Amino acid sequence: MNSLQNYGFARVAAASPELKVADCAFNATQIIEVIGQAALQRVEYLVLPELCITGYTCADLFLQHKLLDAAQKALLQIAEATAGLRLVVAVGLPLSIKGRIFNCAAVIQSGRILGLVPKTCIPGYSEFYEPRWFAAAEELEVSELRLGDQTVPIGNDLIFACENDANLSFGVEICEDLWVPVPPSSLLAQAGALLLFNLSASNELVGKADYRRQLVSSQSASCVAAYVYAGANTGESSTDVVFGGHSLIAENGQLLAESERFTHETRLTAADIDVPRLQYSRSVMGTFRAGRGGRNYREILFAAPEGESAAERELLRSIAVNPFVPGNPAQRDERCREILSIQTSGLMKRIRHIGTKQAVIGISGGLDSTLAFLVAVRAMELLGRPASDVLAVTMPGFGTTSRTYDNAVGLIKGLGASLMVVDIKDACLQHFKDIGHDKDVHDLTYENVQARERTQILMDLANKNGGIVIGTGDLSELALGWCTYNGDHMSMYSVNSGIPKTLIQYVVQWYADHEADDNVKGFLHSIIDTGISPELLPPSATGEIVQLTENILGPYTVHDFFLYYMLRTGATPGKILYLARHAFGEAYTKQQLKDWLRVFITRFFTQQFKRSCLPDGPKVGTVSLSPRGDLRMPSDASAALWLSELEEL
Repeated sequence: MNSLQNYGFARVAAASPELKVADCAFNATQIIEVIGQAALQRVEYLVLPELCITGYTCADLFLQHKLLDAAQKALLQIAEATAGLRLVVAVGLPLSIKGRIFNCAAVIQSGRILGLVPKTCIPGYSEFYEPRWFAAAEELEVSELRLGDQTVPIGNDLIFACENDANLSFGVEICEDLWVPVPPSSLLAQAGALLLFNLSASNELVGKADYRRQLVSSQSASCVAAYVYAGANTGESSTDVVFGGHSLIAENGQLLAESERFTHETRLTAADIDVPRLQYSRSVMGTFRAGRGGRNYREILFAAPEGESAAERELLRSIAVNPFVPGNPAQRDERCREILSIQTSGLMKRIRHIGTKQAVIGISGGLDSTLAFLVAVRAMELLGRPASDVLAVTMPGFGTTSRTYDNAVGLIKGLGASLMVVDIKDACLQHFKDIGHDKDVHDLTYENVQARERTQILMDLANKNGGIVIGTGDLSELALGWCTYNGDHMSMYSVNSGIPKTLIQYVVQWYADHEADDNVKGFLHSIIDTGISPELLPPSATGEIVQLTENILGPYTVHDFFLYYMLRTGATPGKILYLARHAFGEAYTKQQLKDWLRVFITRFFTQQFKRSCLPDGPKVGTVSLSPRGDLRMPSDASAALWLSELEEL
């Protein structure tokens, strides 16, 4: 796989071929056909069901050497059909070895059988009678097996490693192996396997498909791996049970692809696995390889599958425009409820600890201060204290519009907090005079004087009233450094510091839908619909906001996308741009995205000094910029390496 060409995506597939029980010749033909289909779709790793060469439901026919010999002959035929292909194929069959029969997975590539993995856990309960025919892997007495003109390694101690990529390997387990307390795949993952393949023949029962999804997704998460699960289809015997051909592909807890069940024809389910993302996640988790038990695995080398450039094939996975925001409305609502609970609980703890009389907060009529205000009011209510213990201060300046002012005042009154209005214009004019700044020069000094004046007022009011200042800045602003150092950058507890801008509007909307009365709901909807602005420059002649942040920096949707993929997945600038183009489609040009990515990278590096001295605040999601937790970054690190890659694109 050429990770420089396709940014490290590996195309995997699970297939459930049409089959006839005990008809090895027919089944081999179907398997060879689906291998051809996979090759046409540029699949690099193909997983087929358990015992698919014979069929899982052969029962006592497994004791017939006629069937066993036919299965071995079919395996050699299938292997021969892969000659010239770099596609890795895992196929299931029974093998007779020294008087015992083993349920095996054969791993094939380029006409060769690379290795054989016998099933570790043999179920003999309910509808399963496998101990009647099969021995467990621990009963295997050999480490190699002669098949045709090849000597093939065999055992459940095999791990398959890419010959030119030491960080890419896969492991194999079979059906029941996944359903036990310590699956072989857990040990394989600890030994380095990044891709986990399961050849299965799990029958269908009411509710079992849901459990199977949970099992596959959970195992991929606990192993920080991709998990490819191929289930036998309805061609299996229906004497006592029915098989549905359920195939699943999951990556680190996320289900990427799933087949339709209960179909008779061959089904191929494919997805692209982000291998570097998995490697990054494992690197971040210092405990990942803990407890591996010193187990020794034999390493079997395979050739790197032939990868195409990103431009040569369509990406087979969904890339969300808003990676921080769940696409499912029910999940999004639950996420918002939980975020509010985390924020509120964190603030309650701080208020209890300090014994503060008031929570002091500046309200601008924008989204960030609105959410922080809602959290402060909720915290007081849950502490059994009145909302009036929240001192909400709105401080109109040179850029304040009537809309944001009215929304701020209306919201404060609607929730019953203590309202204070402090006009900062005269104080700022005096400060301009003190420092010799022309009030008609609307530069950075003009803007930051207002931001610092507001913070000074809040801090002094907190001192005066025995309170603490509640910070309002969000994760996106911190990533870009879009805050005034020792201005809105500073507080005594920052409740929004772990929440990206694209998610805040949904949290506010959730509060409006579930906890606000009709009066407050109206103000919240108006705030959500207001353009994002610090309102530090004078409005237009008609009183409209002219200083829109997204016109200066670029859309927050795009910057949050960059933030997620850089910090959550460790993606390079080239890969981030590639993913952004895939996610946003025709909404933005490549040049626009590239320009905004340059802004993001430049500001992310140059503004680290602001993040190095952040006030306390709760971590909410998987991405955080706290210098005491997730991001230990020097304030004077160079962005040259990242920017140089961007310029080459």
